[in-house]
Amino acid sequence: MSIYLRKAGIADAEELQSAFERSADFIAPWAFPPEDIKKYIEGSNLYLVCLLENNDIVGSYRISEIVRGFFHSAYLGYQAFVPFQGKGYMGQGLKLLLKVAFGDLNLHRLEANIQPGNEASIKLVEKAGFKKEGVSPNYLRVGGTEWKDHERWAIINHNWIEQ
Repeated sequence: MSIYLRKAGIADAEELQSAFERSADFIAPWAFPPEDIKKYIEGSNLYLVCLLENNDIVGSYRISEIVRGFFHSAYLGYQAFVPFQGKGYMGQGLKLLLKVAFGDLNLHRLEANIQPGNEASIKLVEKAGFKKEGVSPNYLRVGGTEWKDHERWAIINHNWIEQ
């Protein structure tokens, strides 16, 4: 494995801001850079995918909206950064992230909502074992402007144990 996963911290603000700026055209129209990078970092469960050789940030994952009780579920968001996309780093990172989600966080279910047509994103989750569960019309207001349909992809922790 040529990457590692780590929690983001405020010290990452400048590098993350730069990564989003140089990747804006690549991630659009699927997502948009955060308006406030510090608030983005301070949000829950943001993990950075970093190269072992030089610690460059190649992408990020966020586990959000964790609901406990009878649900034990959360949502997954992510992006790869230019020029690191298409090199397998995010796939390696997702394997590590699933260990966090199902091991450390003891989630039962993790869901990724992906716009139809985002073939790279669909391929990423499908390869990691996520299954398509359906389509949600007008599911999310992307960039705060336009409602977009999303496919629901999810993976279940078959080893989940309620603590």
